Formats: sequence, structure tokens, C-alpha cells
Amino acid sequence: MPGIVIVGAQWGDEGKGKITDLLAERADAVVRFQGGNNAGHTIVRDGVQWKLHLIPSGILHKDTLCVIGNGVVIDPRVLTDELDELRRQRVDTRQLRISANAHLIMPYHMMLDHAGEAKLGKLQIGTTRRGIGPCYADKAARLGIRVQDLLDEKILKKKIIAALEPKRLSLRPFAKDPRLDLQTITEEYLTYGHRLAPYIADTVRLVHERLDAGQTVVFEGAQGALLDIDHGTYPFVTSSNPVAGAACVGAGVGPKDIDEIWGVMKAYGTRVGAGPFPTELDGELADEIRERGGEYGTTTGRARRVGWLDLVALRYAARINSLTALAVMKLDVLSGLDQLCVCTRYRDPGPEGREYEDFPYHQTVLHHAAGEYVQLAGWSEELTECREESDLPAAAREYLQFVAEFVGVPVALIGVGPGRDEVIWTQAGAGMARAGRAASAAA
Repeated sequence: MPGIVIVGAQWGDEGKGKITDLLAERADAVVRFQGGNNAGHTIVRDGVQWKLHLIPSGILHKDTLCVIGNGVVIDPRVLTDELDELRRQRVDTRQLRISANAHLIMPYHMMLDHAGEAKLGKLQIGTTRRGIGPCYADKAARLGIRVQDLLDEKILKKKIIAALEPKRLSLRPFAKDPRLDLQTITEEYLTYGHRLAPYIADTVRLVHERLDAGQTVVFEGAQGALLDIDHGTYPFVTSSNPVAGAACVGAGVGPKDIDEIWGVMKAYGTRVGAGPFPTELDGELADEIRERGGEYGTTTGRARRVGWLDLVALRYAARINSLTALAVMKLDVLSGLDQLCVCTRYRDPGPEGREYEDFPYHQTVLHHAAGEYVQLAGWSEELTECREESDLPAAAREYLQFVAEFVGVPVALIGVGPGRDEVIWTQAGAGMARAGRAASAAA
């Protein structure tokens, strides 16, 4: 199984880092293919928590090639800080490679991001204000600065001048900011270039070499399908494509190189920032789930909005990604709830009360939609010690079965705790589990 894509099947924050870390045990390469440091993957190993923002989750496996692909936008300060932190914790980072074609977040991108959100006022999208959107905008406008430009001072300076010129009016409030001085930017980014030079490579070639040799490559996405700029809840979306098809574009491979596509989801719903959330909860129940699940952003620390599991949206995500398996995370968070609700359709609260069994294409409908629920029995048992499906309470197994049948995708893995060993591999994921355990034993 040479190519497997890991994507978020909801609004991000589903636990993709943990799944990628587990699959990296048997992978020869892990490739991050989109997004920037507006994403964060948390991994818990041997009681130690690792927070990664740009570097692929496979970095904790010393023999795994880790690639930051051309589809990623990189803040070099964040990347160098992350490298320093990993070295401080004695993680070998020599297996990291950065695409020479990846685009760089510049100081003016962050200024534009802050100014843009402030100008929107109550209509704010809820971005992380890390310059991701403006960087992707420059990429599309062919004004972007790429990683390879860090290696040529003359080209770097010319490209910065060209990029700044059409932004002068928007940047007028920052006119006296020393971070906008041409020489300052150039020198700062050349310094980053010297630091990152050993990692810069033709990553497309490196990935193809492994695929051609029949080796396993994991393609790691950030955010989630419902935040996709084309297929998500626009405009409350990210600035890239976090769907499986983007792995081809963001890593430089073809569709035939992909064999499996795993959608990572929580056993309930969460969302960060503004935008529609038909199954959102509030009050004591929302607070309880948020605290039990530790629902605070890895990158921003923002409290996440919490809701019941939305199967209408999940089935939509399964379709646009061609999911072959589900990884259901944080099932343990639902323990102790007497009754669980899952959304199986939407209802328009207007006088006609129209119902929708499919994810609405029109944003006005989605913004006003309310979830219609099926109630399922809860369970009181703690799940952290469960390692086989048969260890789960009957109600938990029925919950998972309902999800798989409704979405039409089998469950391959179940998360029952934050630790990397606190998982259950189902029959659908047994082959991957055996390979992972064999690789772990060999190591």
C-alpha cells in the first residue's frame, strides 16, 4: 500500500497528528501537503506531549523521511523555532526536507491579515492572523516568495519589492513599522535561508523515488474538509484545499499514487472561529465535553465550539474525499452521558420547515439550518483501557456501527485516550495495525 492520505473529516482539530504518528511507524515517508502554521498537531508519547505546527508528525520516527511539500506556506521563524525545540528535546531532524517551491509567509502578510480581520468587524472570519490567507493570495497573484528564493539575495530583494508595490495602500497604517524596511526583511530572510539550506530539496523527486520503489508514503493534511476553500463553509474556511485531492497538487504526485484515504473524525463535533455549526451545543453540556476533550486550539489556545456529531456533514466529507476508512477519535470523552444525539438531517426553522438530507450547497440555508437528531444510548464505562472492539460497552459499539452505516465508510481505528497506545484497531484496520506493530517491534 504505497500511498495513504490522512485528512480531517470535520472542521479540523480531529486528531490527525496522532493517526499520522501511528501510521508513520510503517511508513517510509510522511508528506505535509497544504496549510501553514495555522494548524497544529498534538501527539502524546510516553506521557510527553509534542506540539507540531509545520513539521510532519512522522518526525518522531528517526528513519522516516519527513517532507514539507510545495502546497504548504511556511513562516520561517516558526519553522526554525520548531526545529530548535525538537533538537532541545533530542529529536533527530536530519530526515526533514522542505520543498524549494513552497511559499513563504512574509511580515507584510501577517500585517494584512490583522488589518483585514479588524476591518471586517462583526463579520470577521476568525482567522488565526498568521498571514496564511494573504500568503496564498500572493501565490495565486504570482507575487509569492518561495523557499528557493532564500538562496539568492538578488532575486529575493527583487521579489520583495515587486510584492510590496501593490500593497502600499493597504499597508499605509504600518508605513513606519521597521519590519517593512526592505533591507531588514532581506537580511532576516537570508538568515533563515542559511539555517534552512540543508533541508531544502527537490521533494517531488524524493517522494517519487519511494513510490517507485513500492515504499509507503503517508500524505498528511491539515485543517478539515469542511474548511476547504472550494468545498467548505465559505467564506468561513481556510485558504487552501484540505481535501484528499490536494495531496496530489501539494506533494507533486498523481491520483494513481493514492491507494487509501483515511478520514479522521471526533466522536462529536467541534469548530474554531466563526461560521455555521448546525449541531452546536451551549451551556453545561458543552462545557463538560469541552473540558473532558481538552478542546482548546493547539496553535491558538482558543476554546473550540462543541456540538453533537453531524452525520450529514460527515457523509459529505466522505464523498468529496472518497474516504476508504474512518478513524474515530475521543470516543472516551462521551463516557458518562446517558443519551447521545447524532444529526441525520437538517431542518430550516422557517415557516415551511423544509428538511435536508444532504449537505446544503447554499450558504444561506446552511447558516440557518438546525440539526434533526436520532437519539442513541450512552454508556457509563470508562474506555481508556479498551484495546479490542469487544472490550467496548455494547452502546459504544452500536454508536460506531450507526456512524459507519450512515456514512458508508468502515471504522478502521478508534481513539479511547490521548496516548498513542490508547487506540483500538478494528478488523477494517487490522492490516495496518499488524504492519505498524511489526515495524515498532523491529525498531
